[in-house]
Amino acid sequence: MPPPAPPRDRAPAPTDGGLLLRRTLRRHASGVTIVTVPGPAGFTATSFTSVSLRPPLVSFCVASASSAARAVASADRFAVHLLGADDAELAERFARGGADRFAGTGVRETDGLPVLTGVPAWLTAHVVGRQRAGDHCLVIGEVRAGGVREEAPALVRTAGAYATTAPLPPAPPRP
Repeated sequence: MPPPAPPRDRAPAPTDGGLLLRRTLRRHASGVTIVTVPGPAGFTATSFTSVSLRPPLVSFCVASASSAARAVASADRFAVHLLGADDAELAERFARGGADRFAGTGVRETDGLPVLTGVPAWLTAHVVGRQRAGDHCLVIGEVRAGGVREEAPALVRTAGAYATTAPLPPAPPRP
């Protein structure tokens, strides 16, 4: 009996690399965060990730054409806010340009940074590196402070929409 045929793509792959990347990564769930810098300025980001535990480093990317790019480029520190399932409206507000993103949002100043008070968790970091990466800037920071206000299901972005996390049932024992 011949081996099964490999799965076929439903649609031909785009020939443009950017379109291919966008189409493929729509299947990847990314945590939704809001990055803020002094000014105040801020934006919604799904590119946040940990880099290292020793030293404690995190990173994010910002589009060079975004309204927050200039403020991020001149900032020596930033805050990252990890959003929960109830924060989709907040994520949308910080994703839109041309509006006062901080209006109606609880904010306190920590180390000269605007820190959103209603989010489940946050970190502050001092910038230790920047690197131009195509049409984005990669920013790396060393974590200085943070807090967890509540345990909440994470807000994620996948397939062009917001979703939330839910624990899977335990796997059945192996025979």
